[in-house]
This record gives sequence, C-alpha cells and structure tokens, in this order.
Amino acid sequence: MIQFDGFEINPIHSGDAWKLCDFMVVNEDRLKRYFPKTLEQNLNPTLSQFFVEKKVKAFETKSEFLFTLKKSETRELAGLIYIKEIDLDNKQGEFAYCIGYPFEGQGLTSKSIEALSQYAFETIGLNRLQIIVHKDNIPSVKVAKKNAFKWQNTLKNEYTPPGEQPLDMELYELYKNER
Repeated sequence: MIQFDGFEINPIHSGDAWKLCDFMVVNEDRLKRYFPKTLEQNLNPTLSQFFVEKKVKAFETKSEFLFTLKKSETRELAGLIYIKEIDLDNKQGEFAYCIGYPFEGQGLTSKSIEALSQYAFETIGLNRLQIIVHKDNIPSVKVAKKNAFKWQNTLKNEYTPPGEQPLDMELYELYKNER
C-alpha cells in the first residue's frame, strides 16, 4: 500500500496474527500503559487471530482502520497505527500508534502518520484528524508537531491507565485544508 525507507504500511490482514502476538509480547512493557486493551487481546496466537479477524471486519465496515508497519525485506512487524473513533458525520478520526523497541527514534512513526493522514483525508474522506497524547510522552508529542497537528487544549481526566489515576491528555488536531 504505502512504502518508504524500506518499510511498508498495509491494512491488517488475517496472516498478521502470529507477528502481532510476537510484537505484543516483546513490547509488553511499553504497551501496557497506553495500549492495554490491544495487549490483552493479543497475549497468545489464538487471541491474536480473533483480534485480527475483528479488526479486518472493522476495516471493511469503515468503523476503525488498523495498519501494520513492517520492514519490507524481512516482514518484521515494526509498529501499529490505528485510525479510530471514526465519525463519518463529522468527518473526523483519531490516530493511535505504537512502535517496537528496535525501531524507535528512526522517524518511522512520523512518516507513517504523514502518509496515513493523506490516506484519511483522500480515501476515507475525513476532514479532521486528532492525536491525543500525554504531555510526558515526548516522542508522541513530536510526532504530532512534526506532522503539523496543532495543540488545541488539555482534556481533563481523559484517560485512565490500568491501576493509575486518570490522566489529563493533550489534544492535537490537523485539518484537511491545513495540509
């Protein structure tokens, strides 16, 4: 679908279950705070197969879009990018993304968000994209800013990580006509 720097972005498909399970287990420590639901649904290959089937259906019905970021040569799963919270009436959606330990700091997430923003505007027909991030997640804040998402406001008690108190989150937005 989308290729850059020896990596490719594709919609999730049925053959991704094993790779997804491996990715989740290897990156469990970094995913448990902000991706607890995805993590718990991918702790073994059987769960991952159910998860992937559900996400393929969501993609087909345009209720949520999950993409994989893979190294083209080895097919190694490097990251996941969601376009979620789709509201077709208001033509908006929200990005969520994670990158595996070996691939952090290479700009891959920023390049993926750039490519998938274009996809969201042109193919899905959205006009507004959001990134909701905790202010201390500096790499994620950088992804938003690097892709021209503008800070809108602080969302009080927006997200509660497992076993923690609610966190205030920062809302960044990008509009189609601002690209």
